[in-house]
Amino acid sequence: MFPSVAAVLTATGCTTVPGLQMPSAATQPTYKNAAPPPVAIQEIDAGLVEAQQTVRTDAERVVVQQLLGGGPSGYRIGRGDVLQIVVWDHPEFALGQGTQPATQPRQADAPAGTIVDDAGNIQFPFVGQLRVEGLSTDAVKGLLSKRLAEYFNSPQVTVRIASFRSKQVFVDGEVHAPGVQQINDIPMTIMDAISRSGGFTADADQGRVLLTRGGQRYIVSISGLVAAGYDPSALFLRNRDLLRVPTRSESGVYVMGEVAKPMTALPKPDGSLTLADALSQSGSFNLATSDPRQLYVVRRNTETKPAVFHLDARSPVAMVMAGQFGLKPGDVVYVGPTDLTIAYRVLSQLLPAIGAGLTGAVVAK
Repeated sequence: MFPSVAAVLTATGCTTVPGLQMPSAATQPTYKNAAPPPVAIQEIDAGLVEAQQTVRTDAERVVVQQLLGGGPSGYRIGRGDVLQIVVWDHPEFALGQGTQPATQPRQADAPAGTIVDDAGNIQFPFVGQLRVEGLSTDAVKGLLSKRLAEYFNSPQVTVRIASFRSKQVFVDGEVHAPGVQQINDIPMTIMDAISRSGGFTADADQGRVLLTRGGQRYIVSISGLVAAGYDPSALFLRNRDLLRVPTRSESGVYVMGEVAKPMTALPKPDGSLTLADALSQSGSFNLATSDPRQLYVVRRNTETKPAVFHLDARSPVAMVMAGQFGLKPGDVVYVGPTDLTIAYRVLSQLLPAIGAGLTGAVVAK
């Protein structure tokens, strides 16, 4: 007669099978006189979803307040700009500014005119050196008229900017034509810069546009601003701003555990990604092995301990909550297995040992 499975387990050194015994009241851990669990688990409910939305709206409001900065101001002349100065009834002044070549100049070539030098000055006949950096065209016109009035009767002067070259922003990332965009006399907004760069690509994450200004980085969500009641066209760029549009793969969420297809879920083009979206991209629960009661979201925090959220996803109402619970880049979505799945996997690991024990018992007989 063959030995029982219990005897084989004893012979092979296994006296208990992990995962096959439910803890009794005597073995159930208590935290009355011991330290509490290291991570608190928050239940995903309507209150948590509402609080999450409030935090998101407040974050958008802070970004807008920090970036508005009192609105745009008029263009100020800078180093490298090219001025076109006309003194009416005195064509001889035009000779000093050069003439436009007959052939089409290269894009990098400056047009004919008076160039503002590296010190912020220009040289003009009868006036000499004049500092114009930081001034408007009207202010330069007034200075020139005053100085030329010492030599001419009531000179009529016109000043315009022939080429804007002193102020620029840099657009990089998921746009069709990344590169440098020159700021002219029309204030440039975030949407203007993206539009001049060819617009977003299909892989662009419009919910996490990164704006770097003066060493400070801001995360701008185009769709989030609209949802919060703000107009993205009210956010104006400044000289030397760096605008980067990341790809959606940089904002992915890891879905693992008992799902049909463990993967990295990507946000939508507007940057949004809910718990239901992540589950849908991974093929939802594995019907044979998953336990919908054990749906968790693990989120990294600035603190040492991560934040853990739990949802019992057995009911349709729970899945409504999943559709409203927003995920953040780097979140981990985990679906736990059923008790039967755990037992099956434990037995699968023990079967080689059981087979070896049975063989040894038969040989011993």
